[in-house]
Amino acid sequence: MAAWDLTVTVEELGPEAPPLKVSVTSDLHIGGVVLKIVEKTQIKRDWSDHALWWEQKKQWVLRPSWTLDKCGIHADARLSFMPQHKPLRLRLPNGTTVLLRASFSAPVFRCVMGICRILNIRRPEELSLLRPVEEKKKKKDKSPEEVYDITGAPVSPDSMLTLSNGMPAHFAQSPEYEAVYKILSISQPAPAPETIAKKYRSSNLVEKAQVNSRWLDSSRSLMQQDINENDKLILRFKYYTFHDMEPKTDAVRLTQLYEQARWAILLEQIDCTEEEMMLFAALQYHIGKVSLTDPQLTSSPAMDDLDSALQCLELKLDEESGSSGTDMLDTMAPAPALHDYLKIFRPKRLTLKGYKQYWFTFKDTSISYYKSKEESSREPIQQMNLKGCEVTPDVSIAGQKFCIKLLIPEPDGMNEVYLRCENEQQYSKWMAASRLASKGKTLADSSYSSEVESIESFLAMQRTNPGATSAQTDESINTHSLVSPRYQKKYKPKQLTPRILESYQNVAQLSLTEAVQRFLQIWQALPDFGISYFVVRFKGCRKDEVLGVANNRLIRIDLSVGDVVKTWRYNTMRQWNVNWDIRQVAIEFNGNVNIAFSCVTADCKIVHEYIGGYIFMSTRSREPSETLNEELFHKLTGGHEAL
Repeated sequence: MAAWDLTVTVEELGPEAPPLKVSVTSDLHIGGVVLKIVEKTQIKRDWSDHALWWEQKKQWVLRPSWTLDKCGIHADARLSFMPQHKPLRLRLPNGTTVLLRASFSAPVFRCVMGICRILNIRRPEELSLLRPVEEKKKKKDKSPEEVYDITGAPVSPDSMLTLSNGMPAHFAQSPEYEAVYKILSISQPAPAPETIAKKYRSSNLVEKAQVNSRWLDSSRSLMQQDINENDKLILRFKYYTFHDMEPKTDAVRLTQLYEQARWAILLEQIDCTEEEMMLFAALQYHIGKVSLTDPQLTSSPAMDDLDSALQCLELKLDEESGSSGTDMLDTMAPAPALHDYLKIFRPKRLTLKGYKQYWFTFKDTSISYYKSKEESSREPIQQMNLKGCEVTPDVSIAGQKFCIKLLIPEPDGMNEVYLRCENEQQYSKWMAASRLASKGKTLADSSYSSEVESIESFLAMQRTNPGATSAQTDESINTHSLVSPRYQKKYKPKQLTPRILESYQNVAQLSLTEAVQRFLQIWQALPDFGISYFVVRFKGCRKDEVLGVANNRLIRIDLSVGDVVKTWRYNTMRQWNVNWDIRQVAIEFNGNVNIAFSCVTADCKIVHEYIGGYIFMSTRSREPSETLNEELFHKLTGGHEAL
């Protein structure tokens, strides 16, 4: 075969050096080409991390056994010989920026796995990388951002050696690295109100949707997505299904998740009531205080029991359906039910009447109501099946308002119903039953009583106790650092201090780990938790709408008023596909329900990846030794290139 010259730029020779000309034949394999390049440079060093990057095709040439002919490389190809791992500036959920070496040649999914291994974050599949917002050039940036350099950490620490305090061995190599690990694993002091104001953006649905257009594609490498050495990216939790949290081994993961939740609340990216905001503020204050004295996230034997109990509970709640031996016993016993007088209100019915009292029964997954208790043996006025419905709390402890908002799926949309309970106890029982019914579970399910307890304890934490207000009027409490801008404007610090301290009484006895976990539990219980928004246009519609993607359902939202129009659950999904030519996502659900939409604010690959990603998350097992099925992830989330 005739020999010809291949032009290769070698990064190590410097930017001014002319490209190397290597004499090759078309049947030479890539490994042989690399060998010739290395010999020609005459530099003695470890070249094992280097690989060829093909500029015109924007792809890495990573198969050493393939020939140049098989790769399609000819004399006109412009190749660069460069390291696969390069420095990357990474902003973490707690606002810290670290400089570390990341893989620029592996798909982003695997690149994030490498990053998380360095940072000691388990379950890396829950995180991903975002492009930062393009900042306008300022004339004078007085204080350049501090960047913590950990490029000396091994790129792929396979066997993670950890010290007794849970810190990976590669952070013990110097006091500077140890200091960085502390920053990663201990929650940061409350931010200054000016910092919150500077970061704050008014969050309407369209702006929330804009954020999701910046996610990188998990099936392509950083270089393929125009990310270069020393560029800045943001690491965030992307999928809101946090699997197998273990305080002993997850110090960094738990802290970073807490920081992401805290900023979501401070920047009003997720809505919460005033009482919830005071509770969040009290927990932040408590966490900040305890972090100074006892910074280690630990778990006591009692906590371990609680953890395993919570895991079992979570497992039960996650399973949308399933039967076991206990279920068989349950079916033999008479099915439990709830009966009581409640009030109902239906805003969609054009009526000026408010709440009206009826006798309600809750059996299996359905609510029926009658004019009175005496009539309950007859036909009900109406029966509503709550399977697949949206259940939202509407509670004000101070105003003694305990309402449950139900959005019940119907063929032509969602039926909106409000139930009003008399007191906390009644509310806790009916709310727990509604939540289980929405997942297709009945009152006989073993998780019902623990669901009631968790609702009761959450309400108790919001209850203020003015008689027992603490004598400490703590001057060090910087209230405007603990609440979002809306409440900074609404109340003066001296009005906020007693309210936050009242809530603080309910959480002051919690350990650091318990306080962080409680904060995350309350965040996860918020109605809008874990919904990622996209502006889309449904097939056959003339106006833009919003699609919310959650861990178990898709939500169609009216853009003009923000109301939920329809909900579809993943467990009723038969198949989904993407027409890559017209960039349209089509989904088929049970009962011959078909929907199709194109994306306005983001590439349809991002929406496709979200849906496939959540389905992938639901396939994970609880085995700690479980290796991630990367191939399945790419099958579920990749585009036509990935397959």
